[in-house]
Amino acid sequence: LRHGCRHHHRARVSREGSKRMTDFTMNKDAEGIATITWDVPGKSMNVMSFDGLRDLEKHIDDALADDAVKGIVITSGKEGSFAGGMDLNLLAKMKEDAGDDPAKGLFEGTMQMHALLRKIERAGMDPKTNKGGKPVACVIPGTAAGIGLELPLATHRTFAADNPKARIGLPEILVGIFPGAGGTTRMVRKLGAMAASPFLLEGKMVAPAAAQKAGIIDEVSEDPMAAARHWVLNAKDADMVKPWDAKGYKMPGGAPYHPAGFMTFVGASAMVNGKTQGVYPAAKALLSAVYEGALVPFDTALKIEARWFTNVLMNPSSGNMIRSLFLNKEALEKGAVRPEGVPDQRVKKLGVLGAGMMGAGITLVSVQAGIEVVLIDQTQEAADKGKAYSASYFDKGIARKKSTEEKKAKALDLITATTDLDALKDCDLIIEAVFEDPKVKAEMTQKVEAVIPEDCIFASNTSTLPITDLAKASSRAEQFIGIHFFSPVEKMLLVEIIKGQETGDRAVAKALDYVRQIRKTPIVVNDARFFYANRCIIPYANEGARMITEGAAPQLVDHAAQLLGFPVGPVQLTDETSIDLGAKIARATKAAMGNAYPASQADDLIFWMEDLGRLGRKANAGFFDYDEKGKRQGYWKGMHDKFPLAEEQPDLRDVQDRLMFVQVLEAVRALEEGVLEDIREGDVGAILGWGFAPWSGGPFSWLDIIGTPYAAERCDQLEAQFGERFKCPDLLREMAEKNQTFYGRFGPDAKAA
Repeated sequence: LRHGCRHHHRARVSREGSKRMTDFTMNKDAEGIATITWDVPGKSMNVMSFDGLRDLEKHIDDALADDAVKGIVITSGKEGSFAGGMDLNLLAKMKEDAGDDPAKGLFEGTMQMHALLRKIERAGMDPKTNKGGKPVACVIPGTAAGIGLELPLATHRTFAADNPKARIGLPEILVGIFPGAGGTTRMVRKLGAMAASPFLLEGKMVAPAAAQKAGIIDEVSEDPMAAARHWVLNAKDADMVKPWDAKGYKMPGGAPYHPAGFMTFVGASAMVNGKTQGVYPAAKALLSAVYEGALVPFDTALKIEARWFTNVLMNPSSGNMIRSLFLNKEALEKGAVRPEGVPDQRVKKLGVLGAGMMGAGITLVSVQAGIEVVLIDQTQEAADKGKAYSASYFDKGIARKKSTEEKKAKALDLITATTDLDALKDCDLIIEAVFEDPKVKAEMTQKVEAVIPEDCIFASNTSTLPITDLAKASSRAEQFIGIHFFSPVEKMLLVEIIKGQETGDRAVAKALDYVRQIRKTPIVVNDARFFYANRCIIPYANEGARMITEGAAPQLVDHAAQLLGFPVGPVQLTDETSIDLGAKIARATKAAMGNAYPASQADDLIFWMEDLGRLGRKANAGFFDYDEKGKRQGYWKGMHDKFPLAEEQPDLRDVQDRLMFVQVLEAVRALEEGVLEDIREGDVGAILGWGFAPWSGGPFSWLDIIGTPYAAERCDQLEAQFGERFKCPDLLREMAEKNQTFYGRFGPDAKAA
């Protein structure tokens, strides 16, 4: 009886202790199991912090030292998830706190994490005999990512709930780092380098059943807690010893000096360089940690992993990627730039005008978010075709087992495809996606405004026409806004919201709330020719064309861009988006700007290709030759008849700098003119909108890497050599003189101060 009371008393004490709002609490029960529950106050999903690590270590030490405790179960207090990973702000803080020697601080901080996880893994075992340890199980109720999987990997057995919505994996590589709390070393020792590579190098997240099949976790159970408790109470010494701590351990698939293992690393090295072009430091560092770690004992391998992890964190690329792809992106999605004091503007019923490619895509993403859509076109046939786009999208999903007939039926029920404008009478948002012609758009605006409610917001999905001009056709300009989608709508993550001169706060809030509903990332910009994204993309494409007219090989131009981390080079991009679109933009810009238009040889090349009917991929002929199936067959040699190849090809660095600066300087000018209101939007928008060198963190982050003094100096060199478009903007010149950084001067922290 006394024995039971003691446990009862202990449980009460630890419950009372939990009033301190700690991240981890521990409860010891009469059977001798200490259950450690991870439940971060005020968060919907657990994230690891330094306080959390200290809490966890305190409980582990207590449980290992207490003779009444037979074993430990670590679990989560959050429904449906174990943990979402590390608090990424911490990594930056670790670096800052280390003062003059940041590498030392990062390495020591990482090694402390390793020491704690190793303590859990060894659980008091005798180092020589591997006996006398306490069993430690982990119960995963749902999603486990990053450190949320690295912790379970250090326990002796992992039990996951049968939760098909859960995702388990190590996604670190996607934000420019790699698993640095033992995940890299343990995954490779557990699965072998080959089997671990999709999880480490691609950040693949899988459902519990697939994670068990791959060998990442041990059991999927209806009642994982009961299964874990049963295992803990019956575990023998041998059940707790990790393969790599047992005598005679051999790495699955062979170590690097084994013939099979050697082939794996040759292939992996080629694959990583093929995919990353060597510009993402994390992939290279990960591979180095795996290769070097596989040649040494486990504890040394952890130290090597920590050194490479420190190496990546010290590279400005990782900090910038985390800031842009994680922190800034999340801030924008949560409404960092939403006007204050405007009530919730979520869309209940959407009207889409124009059922072409864009209108059909907008309809699809809206019904996926459960929004009712009225899809309008001039003919019933065109409207039905727009609705069919959603049907075929779901069919493809069903074929790949990613969707179901029920989901498809539910989504299609939300779409009314019609020619009747009266169907729009109870919509609260209209998105116009008709032909890019101001007259057609103006006529449509007036017809629709006659039908829709007084308070309905009207948005135009235009990519180039100024919103302030389009709003002139509206009787309520404060309710008129631009919502610019990128093609294909369902794949592209970015949406550009454009404020006209008279656009009001409610329209901005409406657009932001809608973009959040459809789970995309918004940036809000002020009205100016080409807004933000196209303003930077068009010069990129033009610069590529211009270099061809100067005799540069198109292969050199495209590969130079890919070696900077762009998904496609400017020449290929022009073929994908179509050459006549380039010609049309050039003509329209010329007409609007008159004598101020900067004519260039790039236009000559584009107009000449247009006359020849070589309009790009859609015409099966452009800068590339294509076969009858539309597959690229290499660059078209005929372009050199008019623009001969130069005997001496340009220097790779000049080509790269021209391609980078021509975009980055437009981003700076957009900030200078007030088109961009927030540099976070400039960076996130560039990466998500057109794949701007993600490793750099975006145009402003890239300028911070190279430094404003050097950037201004390089502008002067490029201007002298290649022309006025490289002229250093006044803002950049001023910042260079003061040696300022963009995030130091315009970042959210600078604004707050």
